[in-house]
Amino acid sequence: MNTLYSVEPAQDAKAPATTRPAPPATPATNFASASVPRHLARGAVGFGLIIGSIALVPVAGPATLLAAPLALIAFRGCPTCWMVGLAQTISRGRLERRCEDGVCTLTKAHPAPATGEEPTADAPTRTAA
Repeated sequence: MNTLYSVEPAQDAKAPATTRPAPPATPATNFASASVPRHLARGAVGFGLIIGSIALVPVAGPATLLAAPLALIAFRGCPTCWMVGLAQTISRGRLERRCEDGVCTLTKAHPAPATGEEPTADAPTRTAA
């Protein structure tokens, strides 16, 4: 026999049923590196270890497969984690997460004032007439 029980909210409940949960206090896991070249170097080491360990099995035997788990250290997890970190590293400083009233959005970050002579993507460039 199936019995259905209804649960009613307490009489002193102050929050309406339509409130959204607060945004997480801690940010999502960050797989980004300090720079894109450093991240690409980590990827080269990780993929090199995986490919090398598999390719050397006919030459040096199955003991070479012990090098493959070292790639997990270089990748900070798995190749997918490395790809996510590459996207995070490339977008670092270009995107900004804002949370207001329990709704989080991703917007373009405000560019820092340029002090060098190189033109930025947002700054107009002068051309010789």
